[in-house]
Amino acid sequence: MTGADASPTAILLIACPDRRGLVARTAEFVAARNGNIVHADHHIDLSTGLFLMRLEWELSGFELGRDEIDTGFAPLAEEIGADWSLHFSDTRARLAVFVSRQEHCLSDLLLRQRVDELRCELALVLGNHPDLEALAHSFGAAFHHVPTEAGDRAAAEPRQLDLLREHGVDVLVLAKYMQVLSPAFLRAFEQEVSPRQLRHAGRHRIINIHHSFLPAFAGANPYRQAFERGVKIIGATAHYVTEELDAGPIIEQDTVRISHRDTVDDLVRKGRDLERVVLARAVRSHLENRVLVHGNRTSVFE
Repeated sequence: MTGADASPTAILLIACPDRRGLVARTAEFVAARNGNIVHADHHIDLSTGLFLMRLEWELSGFELGRDEIDTGFAPLAEEIGADWSLHFSDTRARLAVFVSRQEHCLSDLLLRQRVDELRCELALVLGNHPDLEALAHSFGAAFHHVPTEAGDRAAAEPRQLDLLREHGVDVLVLAKYMQVLSPAFLRAFEQEVSPRQLRHAGRHRIINIHHSFLPAFAGANPYRQAFERGVKIIGATAHYVTEELDAGPIIEQDTVRISHRDTVDDLVRKGRDLERVVLARAVRSHLENRVLVHGNRTSVFE
């Protein structure tokens, strides 16, 4: 229920130790308060024994107000030992996009946001080069140029964080930013939750697109690495950013076949097409609260 005309809904993401009756107990929390469930999906991770669930119901007619649901669900969450988050379908996250010189992922995100495929507010575009300023402005997006000096990239981060605070950013997307964010930056952004977010909002709020099918060919020049290895498929990976480079929980991946006739430039061209689609899918899943992180893995509910 994400269309513009859909009735607003509440969304619970739940992770807890598996036990009998969890589906019934969580559904009963909604049904007993006159809620109409429009989407319910769950999964049991057999490797960890975790019960994972996404539960969505209409707010119209529900007996608890938005500001009461959090408190109302807390006793059941404590009883079942749940790690959980509460969201609302009509609350639009404020999105920032960090870029460098490559425009393909940014242009795709800008277009999708304009046609409301990505239901968010575009707070700003920030580039470490000024190359994409005109592109951002053509879509009415604010652009800020914050240079990063080689060997001292962290020097730019205080200004970047100031801009994220100033614009009330909830989610940060690295759209071919090609820079490594410091652990201090990651901790500062994760800990300074926007006032627009609810409690239990979750710590994973930075999404990166990597131009390979991780964990293969991590680091720099993955397309050349793939060409030299003679692989028959290449891929792209969108993942949450953590302090370990290219090792955060994976949200979305896809691949495309290549042949012996393809040059490195052909791999790059085909890879860029994949990067656009994979990043857009990941951002959309995050914005629609369909991603549940458990450990270094994710469950993405369709």
